[in-house]
Amino acid sequence: MKKIIALALAATPVLTSAGAVYAADVARAERPVVMQEGARNGVKIGYLDCNIGGGAGYILGSAKEVDCVFKSTIDGEPLDHYSGAIRKLGVDIGFTTRSRLIWAVLAPTAGYHHGSLGGIYQGATAEVTAGAGVGANILVGGTTGSIHLQTVSVTGQLGLNIAATGTSMTLASVN
Repeated sequence: MKKIIALALAATPVLTSAGAVYAADVARAERPVVMQEGARNGVKIGYLDCNIGGGAGYILGSAKEVDCVFKSTIDGEPLDHYSGAIRKLGVDIGFTTRSRLIWAVLAPTAGYHHGSLGGIYQGATAEVTAGAGVGANILVGGTTGSIHLQTVSVTGQLGLNIAATGTSMTLASVN
């Protein structure tokens, strides 16, 4: 087990310098802006709550479905739904039955375009699971707009897994 962890940690710099898995950016239609002046000083506008499907890691990678909901900090604001996939390339050994990922959503102003979190996010992931486990993701990207996900997020999952991978997550709005 120690050898696997050492291999995973040693592979991380190589994988991240080589780049993450690339995919086409998801096109989005312009939608109306929801704004509330002075509500949050333009920092945290909500959070993205994602359920990640279970599956196996195939030593060199994995692909799992993702279903997410954006929840605004503005009371009464409708939920915004996203679906997509998370792909990992690198040391990914084991299986997970389910995972949950929660990200803070940030913007320079107190506005949100529905569907604006759609796009591709790339970076790295490290996970350790034995029954219940945790992981950390460092992903950047999305659309060309100024609304984005907090760079670092934490994942909770059930299963038996170890992973140190380059990661790509693609999201598309389903509204």
